[in-house]
Amino acid sequence: MHASPALRRAVLAFVAIALLPFCLHKVASGGNQSEFFALLKKSLSGNALSDWASKPESLFCNYTGIVCDGAGDAVEMNLSGWSLSGEFPDGICEYLPRLRVLRLGENQFRGGGKFLTSIVNCSHLEELSLYKLYLPGRVPDLSPMGSLRVMDLSYNLFTGAFPMSVFELTNLEELNFNENGGFDLWELPENVSRMNKLQYLILTTCMLQGQIPKSIGSLTSLVDLELSGNYLSGEIPGELGMLRNLKLLELYYNEFTGGIPESLGNLTELRDLDMSVNQLRGSIPESICKLPNLEALQLYNNSLSGEIPSTLGDLTTLSILSLYDNLLSGEIPRNLGKFSGMVLLDISENRFSGPLPAEVCRSGKLRYYLVLQNSFTGEIPSVYADCPTLLRFRVNNNNLTGEIPEGILGLPHTSIIDLSYNNLSGPIARSIGNAKNLSELFMQNNNILGSLPPEISSAVNLVKIDLSRNKLSGPIPSEIGNLRKLNLLLLQSNRFESSIPDSISSLKSLNVLDISDNHLMGKIPESLCALLPNSINFSSNLLAGPIPPCLVKGGLAESFLGNPHLCVSVYLNSSDKNFPICPQSYDRKRVNSVWVIGISSAVIIFGFLLFLKRRCSQVRPGKEEQEMLSPSFFFYDVKNFHRINFDHREILQAMVNKNIVGKGGSGTVYRIEMKGGEVLAVKKLWSRSTKDCGNRFSEDNLVLNRELKTEARGGKDSTTTVIAGTYGYLAPEYAYSSKANTKCDVYSFGVVLMELITGKKPVEQEFGENKNIIYWISTKVDTKEGTLQLLDKRISDSFGEDMIGVLRIAIRCTYSSPALRPTMNEVVQLLTEANPCKLNTCKSLEKAK
Repeated sequence: MHASPALRRAVLAFVAIALLPFCLHKVASGGNQSEFFALLKKSLSGNALSDWASKPESLFCNYTGIVCDGAGDAVEMNLSGWSLSGEFPDGICEYLPRLRVLRLGENQFRGGGKFLTSIVNCSHLEELSLYKLYLPGRVPDLSPMGSLRVMDLSYNLFTGAFPMSVFELTNLEELNFNENGGFDLWELPENVSRMNKLQYLILTTCMLQGQIPKSIGSLTSLVDLELSGNYLSGEIPGELGMLRNLKLLELYYNEFTGGIPESLGNLTELRDLDMSVNQLRGSIPESICKLPNLEALQLYNNSLSGEIPSTLGDLTTLSILSLYDNLLSGEIPRNLGKFSGMVLLDISENRFSGPLPAEVCRSGKLRYYLVLQNSFTGEIPSVYADCPTLLRFRVNNNNLTGEIPEGILGLPHTSIIDLSYNNLSGPIARSIGNAKNLSELFMQNNNILGSLPPEISSAVNLVKIDLSRNKLSGPIPSEIGNLRKLNLLLLQSNRFESSIPDSISSLKSLNVLDISDNHLMGKIPESLCALLPNSINFSSNLLAGPIPPCLVKGGLAESFLGNPHLCVSVYLNSSDKNFPICPQSYDRKRVNSVWVIGISSAVIIFGFLLFLKRRCSQVRPGKEEQEMLSPSFFFYDVKNFHRINFDHREILQAMVNKNIVGKGGSGTVYRIEMKGGEVLAVKKLWSRSTKDCGNRFSEDNLVLNRELKTEARGGKDSTTTVIAGTYGYLAPEYAYSSKANTKCDVYSFGVVLMELITGKKPVEQEFGENKNIIYWISTKVDTKEGTLQLLDKRISDSFGEDMIGVLRIAIRCTYSSPALRPTMNEVVQLLTEANPCKLNTCKSLEKAK
């Protein structure tokens, strides 16, 4: 039976009418979505959008990062990590109403709170990831987003009240507000128990205070609970033991008190437990040490006491144990590491005793072994030498005895070996030449015997060596000059003999050298002047002959006390008088050479001055004397520590050969006694032209560069491992002496001045590995352009010349030799004189505003 044409037309009309709304929706929806993607491409920029640029907006479903459903609607947008910049368009869900997943992390969007407010209206959204956008502003009410399962707003710059509305989103499975330190202080509400689907609760460093509510025990789906870096206080609730699915529990960096709940032993799925840096007391519960899946236990920096339960050594999964800085005592479980692959063991700064655990590296995976500052006894287990994965090995400040196992010093990947402050004996093994990655070797305050093997020169990455206060003997090997990265060499209080090797002068990165209190003989090599003005100490030896003048002028004469056969050529400082004047028999040939050079130089200078006089007389007859005494005849700059009111003419008249006390590449230094009895040291700086003041900047840079190059050679802070302190600020003498003085403060202040002038931190990645701000500045001041690059661009246009002046003061403050640094009173005086406002700079700035 066939339908009539009229019936067919009626059916088609009905179908068309029924499908019309759907078709209209598709046209409108598709048009709106295309419009949004056109707007998105216009608003944002970045290389990752190149794929989009080659396709029309109507084909948005083919764009990278976009997923559409069967109806052609965009349901997922993933632009995470694209490094896009610009302002993200408002009203995304008005254009994309069926959007379920929005991932925009790790971009540079503008808009802040406004941007977030436009997303709140996405009521169908199930996943929202905005991590590392660093969005500022307040977080709006989030309650309309009831469909959300995942919310990641970590690493932003939100301010104001924490959005408590988030605890109304009972469908959430993951909530992450990690690293949002701009919120006002807030507390976890009791109704957090309503979020019974929650698996990940990450509220690290987001200004959380108060106590953890006991109701948190109802969140039995939790797998990850991270509340670190906050202001939580009170006792840790035992109800946490009800979270039987928990694998990660991090409560470090808070203010918790009391003990560790025994109930945490119920967390049989727990992999990682970290309660470090709190105020916890009592013992470590044995129940925790039986957790079958525990991989990392970190309880450092508390006040825990008692012994480590022996059951901890039976764990088969433990790889990280960090308990340092507590009051723990007793012996370490003998089986520790026998059944598990230990990677890190740090039990430093406790009261442990007995032998070192011998099984800790049985798996061959141990990388960090840190047991310093305890009371361990016995010998270092020889099996440690079979642990090639070790990166750091520190057993210092214990009561260890016996010889050092030969293979330990030759471990191929170890960067730090610290055996100091024990009772170890025996020689230094020649295998140390195999330590190709070793950068720091500390063995001071032991009973190490024998010679320093020349093979140490093969450990070419060594930066710090401290072998002081041992019983080492024989010569200092000349091969030590091959350690070109070395910036700390401490060999004092040993029995070294023979002469000082000339090769030490090759250590251009050396900041601190101490070979005092030995049996060294012979002369001091003049080549050591290349190390100036670093901290050196050669005192209490058997050295003889003249102290090189360069070292005397550097103010380092005190570094040679206790050598009764040393002498000086001339007294330049008060400390020099501790030594006799050298007899004329020393280096008579050198004296004759100096006379020849001096007379030749005088003839040349006299001829040059005669030429200038004759030439000037043709231009200005009768004014030779005025020209010779004019401050513009020589290019000079007065460098003074105090305000002076001396007559420049009197100073210039006294700048004659008999008053010369030294010469350098930048000019000549004169000792001038004024009519009033004052004694001055004046340095005359030579320029290429007597008339061209345009060279002043470049000449000043050269002086600045010379002063700084000698200070920052190598540019490495030599103190950070030897003593505790802030990296980059400590004076180098801290490396060999714990005595603080005002010159140490001057050094630190100089670093602060450099920070202010450059806008940089004392240590930044751009300076290079093991380099600091002093070294970095030294690489820039060769040219005018380089010096300008040093200055903080935010203020250099207005204060450029003044900043250069302050930079000179900073350099004087950071001399490695304390004797060369000014006092703080002098620094204050210098800064007062360098005040830019005295030059009306500040007034001109005010007018410009």
